[in-house]
Amino acid sequence: MKSLFIIIATLLIATPVAAFMAEGEGCGTGSCIDCHDLSKAEANEALKQIEGEVVGVSPAEVPGLWRVDMKMNDKTWPLYLDYSKSYLISGNIIQLANRKNLTESHYRELNPVDISSIPLDDALLLGDPQAKTKVVVFTDPHCPYCSKLHQEIKKAIEVRPDVAWLIKLMPIKKNSREAVETILCEKSLELLDAAFSGKQLAPPTCKNASIDLTLQIAAGLGIRSTPTLIMPNGQIIPGYKQLDHLLKVIDENTSAEDRVAKE
Repeated sequence: MKSLFIIIATLLIATPVAAFMAEGEGCGTGSCIDCHDLSKAEANEALKQIEGEVVGVSPAEVPGLWRVDMKMNDKTWPLYLDYSKSYLISGNIIQLANRKNLTESHYRELNPVDISSIPLDDALLLGDPQAKTKVVVFTDPHCPYCSKLHQEIKKAIEVRPDVAWLIKLMPIKKNSREAVETILCEKSLELLDAAFSGKQLAPPTCKNASIDLTLQIAAGLGIRSTPTLIMPNGQIIPGYKQLDHLLKVIDENTSAEDRVAKE
């Protein structure tokens, strides 16, 4: 054992430090992507046993993997192929630093929501009905973060009158359905404010069939929590956002044509 240790130590001492370092030019000096490439044609060939068509290829966030966007059954799915083109990974990749589900995020980017498919007759309007930019908000009147977002939206209306907000009431809490029904019967923003402030609302004066439809549509879109925003370009953005972040997200998800039209 002692002699083996001496041999290993000798080899390490004799090996130039540069052998362990990336220097000069060529593979190993920069990103792994410098030495690997994958075309859509190559990806289609590698995945020819899978029914679908590769519509995009890009380096994945995980070293050693390609993200392959494959169109199957009218949806585009992010899959992952290793650099050897021998192993396919299908599943969620989670970024530990911020616990972000990268696969879900990519799926949403690849499959924007068709906003015209969302019934908005029962939506409460905050802002100018003539505003060029419209954001759909799925919210629950007993959700604390929905209440906080609602206050940020009110601030946003003051500084960005070009953005209107369509509030879709989605009772995900067990005790929220009656409150939602009361608000929708009156179609009242004042009652929504009252519910957000913790006030007990009067019983509803009607039955509203749109609640079940909203829940059904939300489930179909993969919306499982409130608040959730649907941007002008159809991107789904979950969670509470402070004003600056909220406006930044809107601008990032508004088409260039719409931005020019507003200006």
